[in-house]
Amino acid sequence: MEVYRGIADLEAAVGKELGPSDWFPIEQDRVDGFADVTEDHQWIHVDTEKAVNGPFGATIAHGFLSLSLVPYFVSQLRRIEGAKMGVNYGLDRVRFPSPVRAGSRIRARTIVKTVDRIDEDSVQLVMRTTIEVEGSEKPGCVADLVSRYYF
Repeated sequence: MEVYRGIADLEAAVGKELGPSDWFPIEQDRVDGFADVTEDHQWIHVDTEKAVNGPFGATIAHGFLSLSLVPYFVSQLRRIEGAKMGVNYGLDRVRFPSPVRAGSRIRARTIVKTVDRIDEDSVQLVMRTTIEVEGSEKPGCVADLVSRYYF
């Protein structure tokens, strides 16, 4: 766990890679739950019998399920102390290069891409997080998360 204790620490961390995180299982019940809350019940996600003969050989997690886990993974890898508030500001780039099959495990690495001052007490931070899929050469998700921190 990397700990940043203010803006200067964040600025000094640009280009630094953190990780990997712990492995995290992607079980079918999590995929089904995500389908329920997002109303995305496409068969490649929820129909285990049909998916065996589909293009991925099994059901796969929604790309947005993988993306939704980015803050969880980043929280395992770094902590920012002294901020009054941090908010998700958006995403600059997101890709899903490889499917994440139900029953697989994923983990993440992240790189501090940029830290830009908004004013003397706040910054905009961009971190590129790569979600690795155990046994796959390609990542399941690569996302540039934009956050703002107010000190």
